[in-house]
Amino acid sequence: MAGVHEPPTGGDAAGANGSRSRWRRPRRVLMFPLPFQGHINPMLQLGDVLHARGLAVTVLHTGLNAPDAARHREFQFVPVPDGVPPDVAASGNVVDIIEAMNAAMEADGAAALRAVLESVVADETLPPAACIVFDANLLAVPSAAAAVGLRTLVLRTASAACLRCFMAYPMLHQKGYLPPQESKLYMPVKELPPLRVRDLFYSSRSDPKKMRELLARAMEATRNSSGVVINTLDALEKPELKRLCQELHIPMVLAPGPLHKLSSKNTRRSSMLDQDCSSSCIEWLDKQPTESVLYVSFGSLASMDAKEFLEVAWGLANSGHPFLWVVREDSVQGFDGGPDFPNGFEAAVHGRGKVIRWAPQLEVLAHPAVGGFWTHNGWNSTLESISEGVPMICRPQFADQMMNTRYVVNTWGVGLELEGELERGKIEEAVRKLMKEKEGEEMRDRAKELKKTVADCLETGGTSQVAIDKLVDYILSM
Repeated sequence: MAGVHEPPTGGDAAGANGSRSRWRRPRRVLMFPLPFQGHINPMLQLGDVLHARGLAVTVLHTGLNAPDAARHREFQFVPVPDGVPPDVAASGNVVDIIEAMNAAMEADGAAALRAVLESVVADETLPPAACIVFDANLLAVPSAAAAVGLRTLVLRTASAACLRCFMAYPMLHQKGYLPPQESKLYMPVKELPPLRVRDLFYSSRSDPKKMRELLARAMEATRNSSGVVINTLDALEKPELKRLCQELHIPMVLAPGPLHKLSSKNTRRSSMLDQDCSSSCIEWLDKQPTESVLYVSFGSLASMDAKEFLEVAWGLANSGHPFLWVVREDSVQGFDGGPDFPNGFEAAVHGRGKVIRWAPQLEVLAHPAVGGFWTHNGWNSTLESISEGVPMICRPQFADQMMNTRYVVNTWGVGLELEGELERGKIEEAVRKLMKEKEGEEMRDRAKELKKTVADCLETGGTSQVAIDKLVDYILSM
């Protein structure tokens, strides 16, 4: 299967339904996610999938953005000191937060983390630990795990294309693609098709040297691991997965995504934000015509300034289409208590527009009334939209969102990008194009075909199910 490197296997292997390798003793998997919503959710989803196949799960977590253990009673939760100063945590700068966290965890030879791992591994009331699955940005894990005799697996919560971009970071700087130059933004990166310079992972808000060092060490941790699990699927990124298998030179590369579809639990339980659950937004959607509603949400971190917020509000109002818009309290910079909507907005959208603080996104995207998704194109949101056959208006801001947008628009043909300055006329045009015009209907048809492709991967014997079975066998062999 493309996208998979298999380790040597032995013993009996019964079908692809979780019954394989039952002759082996029960085992436990340790899991350590990076403490951000887009990283915690896939890790817990993978934990649920492994638990459903008979593995015990222990989740290590930081104090920052700690998951609610009461919502996952099937897991054991163990805190790890993260050492992030309150002012750094409040800044919202992801690279600075990760840097502070790594500095604290690596202090004294990662003694604090090593002590936690020693205690967890020594717990004889639970099955013996086979390995730790961790986010490669947590740089203290490899040495601490080696000190207690634990093998490591890396969970990549972004796309296979993003991982290849990270691996190519030294080359991208050496050849002058990075830092990006205004005159070269639309120049193709021939080593990473179909990406252009403007699609590459780069943050002007972060120190370039710190970013390169973080990525270099994260890639070192990945290459030195016993395997990589990527939250993607073979049918979506076959060429990228094939190249990764050729370039990584590690025992196993698996693509069992989308994990939220394999998980039997309601992902809503993992959200760090309160959700306007079925009571209001789902009931409101129930009253709307099929494929008439544009769902608008820019994730848990992205924000805009007051002028952009005003343009979005009037663009949605002037489009004439029903919409469900998620506006977090911190969606607009400088308005932590929530922004003020412009005068006349409520009257203009009465009966066809609904604004909420947060949403059960999986339920919303699966609702028959939803015909489009205006998104920031974080990888989780992109996968969730593809899985439900919903085409996208793409408005990426940072990190991997630009390259996700490139694939959505250029490779899969299930979305359009809203480029340049946010302006109500452009927004109105984009909404109408996606929701009403022929171009949008063609995207919707392609999105529905892609949804069928995802569903096939999730069937018994499909590539995602086979990948999970290989992962379980691999863990049991450790």
